[in-house]
Amino acid sequence: MGAGRTVAVFGATGHTGRFVVAELRARGFVPLLVGRNEEKLRALAEGRPAPGPGAGAEPGPGPGPGPEWSVRVASVDEPASLDRAFAGADAVVNCAGPFAETAAPVIEAALRAGIPYVDVAAEIEANLDTFAEFGERARAAGVVVVPAMAFFGGLGDLLVTAATDAAGWAAADEAHIAYGLSGWHPTAGTRDAGAVSRRRRSGRRVRYAGGRLEYRDDTAPATKWDFPEPMGTRAVIGEFSMADIVTVPSHLAVPEVRTYMTVEAASELAAPDTPAPAAVDEHGRSAQTFVVDVVVRSGGVERRVTARGQDIYAVSAPLAVEAVRRVIDGRVKGAGVRSAGAAFDAADFLRALSGHVSVEW
Repeated sequence: MGAGRTVAVFGATGHTGRFVVAELRARGFVPLLVGRNEEKLRALAEGRPAPGPGAGAEPGPGPGPGPEWSVRVASVDEPASLDRAFAGADAVVNCAGPFAETAAPVIEAALRAGIPYVDVAAEIEANLDTFAEFGERARAAGVVVVPAMAFFGGLGDLLVTAATDAAGWAAADEAHIAYGLSGWHPTAGTRDAGAVSRRRRSGRRVRYAGGRLEYRDDTAPATKWDFPEPMGTRAVIGEFSMADIVTVPSHLAVPEVRTYMTVEAASELAAPDTPAPAAVDEHGRSAQTFVVDVVVRSGGVERRVTARGQDIYAVSAPLAVEAVRRVIDGRVKGAGVRSAGAAFDAADFLRALSGHVSVEW
């Protein structure tokens, strides 16, 4: 599938980065491990536990036969180091947050190298920056840039797009994306990214209504969502905005995009003492399960699509790697900055995730 193509993974030793490296390896790509810490990079390449706190708990590839993996040290503070790191790569996946700090320098390096860029950013403001700052430049350079190609942003966008495509709608009145998580043990990267976003929006919350982003000082509404069984009706936080409020409106005429999160998961995310996710299987996945329930309405007609799976961080890897595969194969709808739903055939992409995500139409 990957046919020996080389894909640079910036932030390869991070929690999601390790999942991406393992997924690339499983699909026949040659991962090029890039980051700031050479010792951790070499430990990952050799299948050894990473040095430092939590060693041995991270997912990732083990030792075994196959092409020798390259380790390249690079920092966003040194553009030349990124150029050296990405030399010879067919694409780059950015897994290093906070993306407010890493996305622009890594995209710049991808543009200089003339290679596609994919990231797993869930940060609303960072994704807005990518569309605003690189849309025209990437299009002019003929380079594909796909931000938020992850659980938050990518999966929801694919589900909404698939629902509208199936209905034959060019636009819709509203899209609702409800996240039913069995729990949420955040990684250190998630906490860091959240802190950066809160600072950038001065502690306000954000929603997408009336065809635009609104920053508000009030409390997000509490409501309930009727998830499919066996989850059933759950208390949720309404307008719990994630990257979907950037990705969906970037290409679909939907003036109301609302996202929801189960109260239990939101509470665990907010608690400072909630531990990081712990691996429970041979793939390094946590025990967390998820249901993403999407409802799109237009003119009084409703379409519903539901996705189920395990571990929101682990599932970002097949999303990102499938995107890379399709871009390299030429199965992408044009160059420039494009969200998942705009870049790919949404229904076909979701079918390709079989084994990672179960979709009910």
